[in-house]
Amino acid sequence: MSTEAVADIALIGLAVMGQNIILNMNDHGFVVCAYNRTTEKVDKFLANEAKGTNIVGAKSLEEMVAKLKKPRRVMMLVKAGSAVDSFIEQLVPLLEKGDIIIDGGNSEYTDSQRRCKTLSDKGFLFVGCGVSGGEEGARYGPSLMPGGCAGAWPHVKDIFQAISAKVGSDPCCDWVGSDGAGHYVKMVHNGIEYGDMQLICEAYDLMKNGLGLSNDEMSKVFADWNKGELDSFLIEISSEIMAFKDKDGGPLVEKIRDAAGQKGTGKWTAISALDKGMPVTLIGESVFARCLSSLKDERTAASKVFPAPSVDLSKYKSNTKEYIEQIRQALYASKIISYAQGFMLLKEAAKTYNWELNYGSIALMWRGGCIIRSRFLGNIKEAFDKNPSLQNLLMDDFFKNAILSCQVSWRKVIGMAAEIGVPTPAFSCALAFFDGYRSERLPANLIQAQRDYFGAHTYELLSNPGTFIHTNWTGRGGDVSASTYSA
Repeated sequence: MSTEAVADIALIGLAVMGQNIILNMNDHGFVVCAYNRTTEKVDKFLANEAKGTNIVGAKSLEEMVAKLKKPRRVMMLVKAGSAVDSFIEQLVPLLEKGDIIIDGGNSEYTDSQRRCKTLSDKGFLFVGCGVSGGEEGARYGPSLMPGGCAGAWPHVKDIFQAISAKVGSDPCCDWVGSDGAGHYVKMVHNGIEYGDMQLICEAYDLMKNGLGLSNDEMSKVFADWNKGELDSFLIEISSEIMAFKDKDGGPLVEKIRDAAGQKGTGKWTAISALDKGMPVTLIGESVFARCLSSLKDERTAASKVFPAPSVDLSKYKSNTKEYIEQIRQALYASKIISYAQGFMLLKEAAKTYNWELNYGSIALMWRGGCIIRSRFLGNIKEAFDKNPSLQNLLMDDFFKNAILSCQVSWRKVIGMAAEIGVPTPAFSCALAFFDGYRSERLPANLIQAQRDYFGAHTYELLSNPGTFIHTNWTGRGGDVSASTYSA
């Protein structure tokens, strides 16, 4: 086998995502060297999917590196965690200073921060790149979110922007920021994805069990919604899923066990939000909703003990069109909250890690190719283009007016859900966040008084913020306050 340096980039990992990205790169005129730990996969790929292309293969890492033009670019699409570290360890002795290692897996951003520093110290350039869009996106245009060593960007920009999805002529790929920024943005993307999916599922539950709609009717509703403000990939596929029939002619979705899986990125988003003190409640609630769904046996037992409320549903079913529109508005308003919370978290992370994130650019990266792609993201880009220092999406005129126009329906839908016993954790916590965010005063003053009463944790007065006071509430506690204060 020739070891001439012919390849523009190497890709390690020939699962479906890896294969599709290689084929995508080949389509755009780049020569790719394919490698897999199980080398039989390389032969099989070259003989089948890659037959007749310019793709080359390698049976060893040494051969792969020898086939790369300088600076060498090696991209990994392997399982996150120890597999990434193992390949990096094997690659380092084979590469030269200035070569580029790219992790395109679903890695935790803290791992990317660590890898970026370790490799930079040795003279290598590391890129942690979020990749979204699933199999089809990988093949025909994913959303790519690269971050890491900025010096690597000029060497990967042409490849990444060529293979990424496009909105008009704009690529859904731009440099995100230093060290773990790319994977952090991908993590938040996935968290928002959890929220979007849960909200759509709650709308489905209300239409099915509240309004009594058939799957074909719900398919049409989702298709109609997809022509307006809710135009998005997830609404589109929900319409197709509702219409899909099993071999017996019945809807397949109703035969699927109602226990949702997860791979961890939603959980990572919620944990990061807690660590940073950001109220990203909807994503957190969406993660917990999946956890609750997994308790299938317990729920089945509980359903026999706690029957649904006895409610006459005729008032809802007789006004189906009106309630469908109210559910649509509740979904739209809740979706706005989900994205507002996601961008709040990105802003806080940027402060914490000194990342210079371009929020309009991030919205554009998500506008096409990825799972949360939607028309809605164009409005987010416009909001940040108009005001790059926008504190919260809710304060942009477009989103402010959208929320205000939807809130009556939003409240009615949550009232309907409570009356008929359909759980709407994401709808409900989105509204609770909105009501909390728009409240000049919250009852946290009582919490501070309680904390000071039992733990001498002190409080501030409205008339004198910044000065912390302890009160001897009982006359028995003394005047010494706790040594630390945490709001």
